[in-house]
Order: sequence, then structure tokens, then C-alpha cells
Amino acid sequence: MGKRIIQRARGKGGPPYKSPSHRFPGKISYSFTKAEIIDIIHDASRDAPLAKLKTDKGEKLIIASEGMKVGDIIEVGKSVIMPVSLVPKGAYIHSIETVPYSGPKLCNSPGTKAIVVSHDEKKTIIQLPSKQFKKLHPNCLVTVGIPAGAGRSDKKMVKAGQKYHAMRARNKLYPRTSANAMNPVDHPFGGKTGPGMSKSVSRNRPPGAKVGSIASRRTGRRKR
Repeated sequence: MGKRIIQRARGKGGPPYKSPSHRFPGKISYSFTKAEIIDIIHDASRDAPLAKLKTDKGEKLIIASEGMKVGDIIEVGKSVIMPVSLVPKGAYIHSIETVPYSGPKLCNSPGTKAIVVSHDEKKTIIQLPSKQFKKLHPNCLVTVGIPAGAGRSDKKMVKAGQKYHAMRARNKLYPRTSANAMNPVDHPFGGKTGPGMSKSVSRNRPPGAKVGSIASRRTGRRKR
């Protein structure tokens, strides 16, 4: 008798598929006014290092920029963190809020950066690493500079075990086998006999079974 496919087992949330969130330091935020960098730490869920800040509201975390060091004083609005409307044109920014007070959302990976293109009374236009332009509210907070840790991914994985542990740290399964390469007992698509079951699932199915094309109106390739 076969077993549940990986997607269904993961949706159920069993022990092998639980995320190791106890290893993650916490969320990054701009919910402070003045802080001092007390440490630069590693986050298992990110490639970029984090700067641990000492504030009047307790310890906070932000993405560390290139050049940050322990002992630096950060004031929101006056130093490296400020509203995007105060950043001069052509400057590099990262850890960008998409809505004021929403927290850093864009350009948090090492080496990624956006460029401030123009300012207006009601909006600021920036260019993202994808070369697309995005309009922001003038009060959205950003960090001036480039996230630290650029070039970390240039080092190659020498052994398969290194890749396995790197993926395991973020709750990613590795290696993965395609469904068509499996046996029929292991997956409905296995055995090279074509799909053994429909990919469409009901909107009302439980989380463990809601895998594939959810409430799809049609499947297959469109005919020209």
C-alpha cells in the first residue's frame, strides 16, 4: 500500500515537516526611534546577517548594511534609516517598506539594492533589482546602503551533505524526486503511465489534501 505524497504530508504538518523556527532570532522591524548596535548575528532563515539593536523598547533586529559595526548609533529619520522621501536621488536603499509602518519587505537579500529615481509630493519612484519601477508612499522607511553578505552564494557546495544541511536549516526537503520518476505505489503520477488521478481538488478539502490545482475550472493545455 502506498503512502501520502510529500505535499499532502507537509500540509498535515507532521514532525518531519515542522519548520525549525526555534533557531530563528526573530522578526526585523523599524519599531524604534534610537538604538545602538550591540551585535552582528547570523540568522538561519536568511543569507544576510542581522544587526541586534539595544533600544528603549528592548532588543530589535534589522538587516545589517555593509559597513555597520558594533557600537554604531542609529536614529530613525536621521541616519541610515529614514523615510524614502529624504533619500537623495541615485542612492542605494534596501529593507524597503511597501506601506508605511509595515516593516521591511523588499531587498532584504545580500547584495540586493534598489535605486531612488525621483521624488514627488505624493510618491517616490524607485527601481528594483528586477529593473521594474515601483511607487512608494513618501513616509515608507528604508535603509540606505547595501545588505551585507554579498558574495556568500558564490562559494560552491563541494559535497551533497553541505547542500542537504543548508536546505534542512530552512525546512526545505533535499533532494527531491519528480513524481513521474516514482513508482505507482509512491505517487499517482508514477510509473510513466500518465496521471493516475486528477490534479484538481475541491475548495473545501482539508489543508492536508488541498494540493495541486485548487478549484480549477479547467486543466490541460489550451487548444489554439
